[in-house]
Amino acid sequence: MKKNIHRGSDFQDFLKDEGILGEVEERAMKKALALQLEKLLAKNELTKAEMAARMKTSRAAVDRLLDSSNSSLTLSTLGKAARALGRKIKIELVPA
Repeated sequence: MKKNIHRGSDFQDFLKDEGILGEVEERAMKKALALQLEKLLAKNELTKAEMAARMKTSRAAVDRLLDSSNSSLTLSTLGKAARALGRKIKIELVPA
């Protein structure tokens, strides 16, 4: 098969060349986590205030947890959120 000389590198290569691949991947993971938490809140018919009470924290802390642009998420906070929703955290290191 003949390679198309007009085809450029993929987007991941571009991000790597720009030196921002890790940052973009981290933001994507935070966005995916925030979306998953929002879906679980809706599924369990929980308000942010109810979630905060279950986590024994403030509603502002729940807002930060659900804010995909806020990267100041700690494992402790994530653990509280998971327990409040009857879930566990699974973190895995995979090859780069």
